Amino acid sequence: MFTDEYFMKMALNEAESAFEKDEVPIGCVVVSNNRVIARSHNLTETLNDVTAHAEMQAITSAANFLGGKYLINCTLYVTLEPCVMCSGALSWSQISKVVIGARDEQRGFINKNLKLHPKTEIVTGIMENECSFIVKEFFKSKR
Repeated sequence: MFTDEYFMKMALNEAESAFEKDEVPIGCVVVSNNRVIARSHNLTETLNDVTAHAEMQAITSAANFLGGKYLINCTLYVTLEPCVMCSGALSWSQISKVVIGARDEQRGFINKNLKLHPKTEIVTGIMENECSFIVKEFFKSKR
């Protein structure tokens, strides 16, 4: 029941919330022991803050929930590959696993040859079509 797809659907729900707020539709959830401890979506327009990416919001929320800055034994599910800023924060958090829906070939950290914490497992391509579709639809509506 608690598969990568199960939790990615929750992240996709967060992306849909962002879409409804006219935010770039990226969503994520942080899971610990099969329990969602944080969820967020992009809030850069709402908060007028370029650092208010879904991942940054979720990292802060999860750390507050756990009472410490490290997200060891946690998994972040995110609909779009994290950017350089978010990958740095994820690395510092020492998160155990990052599950990515769709790759971001232009702005994502992987093509920039950046690494997360050495112990962080990375999985890509979970619900890739659904995760990339919502972003494409958002930007299509802007043109």
